[in-house]
Amino acid sequence: MRKTLAVSERRACRVLGQVRRTQRYTPRMADDEVLLTTSIVSLARHYGRYGYRRITALLRTDGWQVNHKRVERIWRQGRPLKLLNVVDEFTRECLAIEVARKQSARDVLRTLARLMLRHGIPKHIRSDNGPEFVAKAVRDWLSRLDVGTLFIEPGSPWENGYIESFNGKLRDELLNREIFTTLEEAKVLTEGWRREYNQVRPHSALGYKPPAPEAVSGPLSATAS
Repeated sequence: MRKTLAVSERRACRVLGQVRRTQRYTPRMADDEVLLTTSIVSLARHYGRYGYRRITALLRTDGWQVNHKRVERIWRQGRPLKLLNVVDEFTRECLAIEVARKQSARDVLRTLARLMLRHGIPKHIRSDNGPEFVAKAVRDWLSRLDVGTLFIEPGSPWENGYIESFNGKLRDELLNREIFTTLEEAKVLTEGWRREYNQVRPHSALGYKPPAPEAVSGPLSATAS
């Protein structure tokens, strides 16, 4: 429980060794900060693969007198998100998209365990060499379940073509079109897209049918990224 003490600001600052001017300081936002931020968000939404330096160049083209350091400061106010994508290579169904600020080996284990309880234990799991997947805890757990691991070579995304193709669709159809203001918003929108991908979106490899109706029970061959 938060406790409020009947102590003056002067005495509290003296005890803490803090200058009172610091305590009373209120950050001042530039008059054009809101408008600049709006412009940055708009450009980032339209040019999803551009970084802050290219966005700075576009802003200058539009007449903004701004340097890349200021744009970078505003750019970094949005904290990064990490997505754990799991796709069934046989049915092409996206089994999960886990959205979080960070993904640890424990998080990967929790996701895989949940999916195995629902869909069964796969014969193999193909993934990249990210630290979450090569962690000893993950390898040992999969080994005990007799699940084979197929790690792709570093810098060889073509060895994991199914998930790379899926990641490209996810970026083009969702990530490049949305600005997530909160983690919960990202989770809701991403789950909505996943359901549409599985149940509505036609897939050429499946005769232009969605993958979910084609899903079958039994051993899976999963891909994760």
